[in-house]
Amino acid sequence: MKTHATYQHLKKPTWAPPAWLFGPVWSFLYFVMAISFGYAFCLYFAVRLPFLVMLPFLLNVIFNVAFTPLQFGLKNNTLASIDVVLVLATLVWAMLAVSRYVFWITIINIPYLLWVCFATVLQLTITVMNRRVTSGVFVK
Repeated sequence: MKTHATYQHLKKPTWAPPAWLFGPVWSFLYFVMAISFGYAFCLYFAVRLPFLVMLPFLLNVIFNVAFTPLQFGLKNNTLASIDVVLVLATLVWAMLAVSRYVFWITIINIPYLLWVCFATVLQLTITVMNRRVTSGVFVK
């Protein structure tokens, strides 16, 4: 798999999980997201949630989908780092926004939040570790 090979060639911290772990973790998290985000979207289309509550969910999906092409297609750690921070920010925003309407959506997304917090620290660390200095200027 191309993403697996790309991940293997990056400098990583000693605490980075093995590449094979990402598939099962994300499979579980996408299942949780499908249920919770899907329910929230259904409520929005039934006019039971305002657009401003749905906006962070929509942005989260967009940023989440963008990560793989940025990290493994463009091989751009800096853009992937910005993206994962946006995934984290929109997830926190979504959880806070929906909590007063459907609290279980916030609760069920706690594993997603924990993983994205970990993934954000990991991605930022990988980005720093894989920068090289040329004439005093960092390049990717």
